[in-house]
Amino acid sequence: MAQVKLTLPDGSTMEVAAGTTALQVAEQIGPRLAKAALAAKVNTDVVDLSTAIERDADFAVLTFESPEGQEVYRHSAAHIMADAVLRLFPEAKPTIGPAIAEGFYYDFDVHKPFTDDDLARIEAEMAKIIDADLRFERQEVSAAEARALFEARDNSYKVEMIDELEEHDEQTISLYRHGDFTDLCRGPHVPSTGKIVAFKLTSVAGAYWRGDERNPMLQRIYGTAYPERKLLEEHLERIEEAKQRDHRKLGRELKLFSIFEEAGAGLVYYHPNGAMLRQIVTDFTIREHLKRGYQLVRTPHLLKSTIWEISGHAQQNYPMYYTRIEEQSYGIKPMNCPGHILIYNSDTRSYRDLPIRYFELGTVYRHERSGVLHGLLRVRGFTQDDAHIFCTPEQLTDEIVGVIEFAQDMLTTFGFNEYKVLLATRPDNAMGSDEMWQHGIDALGAALDQCNMDYQIAPKDGAFYGPKIDIALKDALGRLWDGPTIQCDFNMPERFDMSYVGADGQEHRPVMLHRVVLAGIERFLGALIENCAGNFPTWLAPVQVRILPITDRNVPYADEIAEQLREEDLRVEVDRESATLQAKIRGAELMKIPYMLVVGDREEQSGQVAVRSREEGDLGPRSLEEFLEHARVEAAMPHAAR
Repeated sequence: MAQVKLTLPDGSTMEVAAGTTALQVAEQIGPRLAKAALAAKVNTDVVDLSTAIERDADFAVLTFESPEGQEVYRHSAAHIMADAVLRLFPEAKPTIGPAIAEGFYYDFDVHKPFTDDDLARIEAEMAKIIDADLRFERQEVSAAEARALFEARDNSYKVEMIDELEEHDEQTISLYRHGDFTDLCRGPHVPSTGKIVAFKLTSVAGAYWRGDERNPMLQRIYGTAYPERKLLEEHLERIEEAKQRDHRKLGRELKLFSIFEEAGAGLVYYHPNGAMLRQIVTDFTIREHLKRGYQLVRTPHLLKSTIWEISGHAQQNYPMYYTRIEEQSYGIKPMNCPGHILIYNSDTRSYRDLPIRYFELGTVYRHERSGVLHGLLRVRGFTQDDAHIFCTPEQLTDEIVGVIEFAQDMLTTFGFNEYKVLLATRPDNAMGSDEMWQHGIDALGAALDQCNMDYQIAPKDGAFYGPKIDIALKDALGRLWDGPTIQCDFNMPERFDMSYVGADGQEHRPVMLHRVVLAGIERFLGALIENCAGNFPTWLAPVQVRILPITDRNVPYADEIAEQLREEDLRVEVDRESATLQAKIRGAELMKIPYMLVVGDREEQSGQVAVRSREEGDLGPRSLEEFLEHARVEAAMPHAAR
């Protein structure tokens, strides 16, 4: 019998008979591994454990410890949920049900929204399906057979997906079946429904088919699944903590911002506290940029559409807004780079001038679909801490290193110390030559290596004009947020005919780096609010001190104290409410104010204040100067981490 050679993740090899299944290979490696196995990886393909191995390959058994194993596990749970929904709601039309980070969802077209009681019933039905331990079986059929199956079920969503597969020359369609439930699916899946141990349906929400508000509104059920009850309970605790940290909830409670749907979705209105927080962040950002040799610029919100044609945004169908002025088309800027290029091109540049670093807190607008808008994290109007660096090819790697170090310094200062880094390569819709792209990829990779940063390759995920580094920041709950990005661009300098005079007296093309350090200010504020649960460090707190007069007769003394603190550049307010002291203390605690100064007759007579700290509680009476000595240090704007 023919043998095949398998190379395992640790570099060791083993030989098995051709046709041996992935599960049988796992059993030969060890019974514990076989018991934990969910799927397998053969070369780069993730496959069912029932897959026969026919040729030499790299081979790995996938358990829940691996991201691929988790995806298989949770996607299998999504199928079980869809089966349960159809058992209880036969008229429902399942659409798509992928695994997502730490969970899964499935979208359904139903006559009325699901309720919490419905979720409980669906969970009970899922438990029955799991107890039945039904095998997941893969079946390959023709596109015509698959279409007929779902047409018979009056499921136009599945038929639409089959039509698209056929347009891409996929004549063989894979289905997965367990029990009486069959779904359109590439797989793979766990061997049987009984593999799912602990699961929970967490919420239900509306979602447009394919995220387009012009399409039908569906019902999306979210859930999660784990191989151990303890892991599920820990996850549910994290979800509850995340709810308490939700920036939309805290935005209302701390009076930071609103989004008035009646005035326009995805557009942020900052209340005084939120506007102050935003100003502190942007003031700090400007100061740190100036220290690093950036020059401030400012560009208009409107540019003629011809500029967006030169840049390539128009041809890429970028989600822009357009308007007409005196019969000419203008684009409302979705990004700031063309304006910075125009400023660069307004003068003759020498190699001695480079690098030039232009920085702008530029407000931009993008036509995001309403179905994807989400608080501050996904909006239609936002401000970027945007900069463009124009340099010689020889300066490129050093400039990228400078941006990476700048980003690390800034994020650490705001309390983000862990990151996930991706190096994104050429997408299918890219502009420019392979040589240009490779030069950019090499420079970005060299800079990451120089900064000793671990990173992963994100194939085909670059911008249309160049490769990029994406840095996702990890928050206090271990969640990842989009953060700094550094994009290497050889194309726009070409398209806008940019040049500098080199040491040889000849004209040369500069290289252009697009970069943001905090990224969109709105998105960063959302991440910041959730990371610190609204407990901003004193230097960032919109109100640093609230003075609590015990009675109305103590208000004038409170005002005197407030005036002295403002002279020290502290942000202060006086609570003038006719309420008990305990109510005032509770109000300040709910607003997460770092310091409360209680003033009554005794404090007024002694010229003191009774200090309460958000972090340490009652600190007792202090002279105002004693309090200031302590508060000045915490309240001062810091320097970036390094």
